Amino acid sequence: MIASVAILWFRWFGDMSASIHAASTHGILALAGETRTITDRSIDWPSWQQWTRVLMLEDYNTRIVVLGTTVLGCAAGAVGCFTLLRKRALMGDAISHATLPGIALAFIVATALGWNSKSLPLLLVGATMSGLVGVAVILLLRNVTRLKEDTALGVVLSVFFGAGIALLGVIQQMPQGHAAGLESFVFGKTASMGLADARLIAAAAIVCLVIIAVVLVDLALMSTVVIVSIVGLQAVGLILMVAMLIIPASAARFWTETLWKMLLIAALLGAISGTLGAAASAVFPNLPSGAMIVLTCSVLFLFSLVFGRARGVLARSLRRHRVHQSISMQHLLRAVYESLETQLNTVDSPGVTVAELLPKRSWNQRQLQATIRRGQRAELVTRIADQVRLTRKGQIEAERL
Repeated sequence: MIASVAILWFRWFGDMSASIHAASTHGILALAGETRTITDRSIDWPSWQQWTRVLMLEDYNTRIVVLGTTVLGCAAGAVGCFTLLRKRALMGDAISHATLPGIALAFIVATALGWNSKSLPLLLVGATMSGLVGVAVILLLRNVTRLKEDTALGVVLSVFFGAGIALLGVIQQMPQGHAAGLESFVFGKTASMGLADARLIAAAAIVCLVIIAVVLVDLALMSTVVIVSIVGLQAVGLILMVAMLIIPASAARFWTETLWKMLLIAALLGAISGTLGAAASAVFPNLPSGAMIVLTCSVLFLFSLVFGRARGVLARSLRRHRVHQSISMQHLLRAVYESLETQLNTVDSPGVTVAELLPKRSWNQRQLQATIRRGQRAELVTRIADQVRLTRKGQIEAERL
């Protein structure tokens, strides 16, 4: 499904001229239909025309960015389900930070050999190699030493990221090149995403989803985390990429207990986050796209936390309330049965007063009266004046209890 959608979108994009592709690192300025200076940090409420341009995807760059972030969110959500369920939620964080030394080393090597040091494929190859080394170190520390996996993740995250920052410092001192532009891999640059970037993200997303469908485990799943983390560097950056892997999957966990449903929901939530986050950055050009995507993820997470059918706060509160009501009903039936145990050979046996029932269990007057009313509606007890007695149905249930 994702592959078909991506192909249709790319055919649409292929007919468009790349000359109308214009963007800013702080937002998609072309979408607003106005010109802003680089130093303009004001945030104005967009006009209806600006909303329409974004929602109808009238601009070339809007379609590129929305497609790229939507597919990225979809893949990250699905992959994140496995890292969450296997208690490796921080794996994406460690791997994304582990890519930074590879990016810096690729830049240094390319500069030394006289190649284009800002070539995106070359930098992503370096990021991939570094990320795989990070995975290998995590597995080595977990299997060879007595360190727990969370400790290994923390070691790799901090050491590799520190090494990457140090290498960026080395790059700043190189006379042949400079590190300008490499910071986009740390913070992301969604707004300036091009058609090639969107195609790369779509291809990587399809590969990850295919691997998931074949149910290859552990190393294969880790490789999907590496792939998604690397292609997501261009969109949200290595710092926020972990949110794309964890938040949609965590939100999906509130809606279902079934794996395949969780995968679909997480992919959908990730896709919605990418779409709405990119659109929000489009209509508010001075708001960074990566941050808006993650904030949209957070809103969907909070909604799922409250309203999720499987583990949401409201659903759990309702189930707890129903359990308490069921326990109270059982207490009522048992209390009446125990009081009339010697007289239960007929349905017309005398009843028990509310005053006699009150001290038999840890309930107050209000709770007891409410339980009696529920028992009457369920045809388990009858009440005449202050006398409570069991119906035939209630007597059978009381004997079973």
